[in-house]
Amino acid sequence: MRTSDDDVLYIESCRYVEGEVDLPGDKSISHRAIILSSIAKGRSSIRGIQKGKDCLATIGCMRKLGVKIKEENNKLIVDGAGMDGLKEPEDVLNCKNSGTTMRILSGVLAAQRFYSVLTGDSSLRKRPMRRIIDPLSMMGAEILAREGFFPPLSIRGGNLRGINYTLPVASAQVKSCLILAGLYARGKTRIREPFLSRDHTERMLRYMGVKLDKKDLEIEISGGQELQARDLFIPGDISSGAFFAGAAAILKGSCVVLKKVGINPTRSLFLKVLEDMGADVKIHDRKVICEEEVAEVEVRGTGDLKGIRISENLIPQIIDEIPILAVVACFARGKTLIEGAMELRVKETDRIKALVNELGKMGARIEEKKDGMLIQGEGMLKGAQVKSWGDHRIAMALAIAGICARGITRIDNAQCIDISFPGFRNKLFKLVKN
Repeated sequence: MRTSDDDVLYIESCRYVEGEVDLPGDKSISHRAIILSSIAKGRSSIRGIQKGKDCLATIGCMRKLGVKIKEENNKLIVDGAGMDGLKEPEDVLNCKNSGTTMRILSGVLAAQRFYSVLTGDSSLRKRPMRRIIDPLSMMGAEILAREGFFPPLSIRGGNLRGINYTLPVASAQVKSCLILAGLYARGKTRIREPFLSRDHTERMLRYMGVKLDKKDLEIEISGGQELQARDLFIPGDISSGAFFAGAAAILKGSCVVLKKVGINPTRSLFLKVLEDMGADVKIHDRKVICEEEVAEVEVRGTGDLKGIRISENLIPQIIDEIPILAVVACFARGKTLIEGAMELRVKETDRIKALVNELGKMGARIEEKKDGMLIQGEGMLKGAQVKSWGDHRIAMALAIAGICARGITRIDNAQCIDISFPGFRNKLFKLVKN
């Protein structure tokens, strides 16, 4: 495996993968730790923060809002401004490629008595934001957007009121946005989601002293509560580890151990799906740290994978793992149907179209559906020239497809991997065995 000067990544096939992997900090939890610590009262210390470009964008935005953030002894030190201590930024807040930054931070900014503008790179400016604009406007914020729902977002906040709101689509980012807006609002905010999504925000808020009621798919939070600064630990990112786990599942004789990885019940469904497809998955040394479940995960390849149906109710908990699951499905016996995944159309790119196009170049029998894809496993792929579409998860999924395929695979525009996983290439290289 090598990278050329113009950032073309060449991947050669291997016999199996083996070894232990220390993963970067969970990206979803890192974003929330930065934002919640910034509006908490007091100094927070964060260990294991993810240092990809998306999380650096969140740090940059909070600094522009007047929050003092520094790195010290491999920890991120955040001097929280408190609920009412953020300052009006002198410039636009650049979220770069991070939809998580834009959506969650909008919930905080909607409550501030000042003017702010959120923008991002060309990819983020194409991602619709109506799902946060509509409910935040109902709460009393004034938000303007290009064509009504595309970034940049112009926000004049303050004087929010609690609402009862049902999310049209299950989304942890939108849910988190409204929970944070509800913290600032008068009265109570009730949020209901159609299917269970990630609950990192709820867990971290409780850890920082906030009371919220959660029953089934409904959350209720009262405004006017103060967050208390805490020492936080960010577990390894299971969405990043999924690529190595997927490789181990595909290649018979493989064994990969993911160290200190988060296995939050709303995130670890991916492991159950791998197991259902025929991989050997074991979880060791479970513990709870800062309200998050952490463990070591061992995945072995049995050489006997089968296709399955992944239905709509599962999608919110495995949305980031769909690209690698599509690759695994190419090596499974029978059909894999992924449905109810329209959200993939509005990620960093249209991930459904990207996966169908690029895996198709490698010989996959894969059919594009409106809300997903149908994959007929053939048990093999062949090396080909493919492209990342500027999407980090597409690039990493293609890298795994490449080590499992026959021949050499060339991935164009692979630098986007650093958005979420700096060091991915070196870690993968250490695992491959020829």
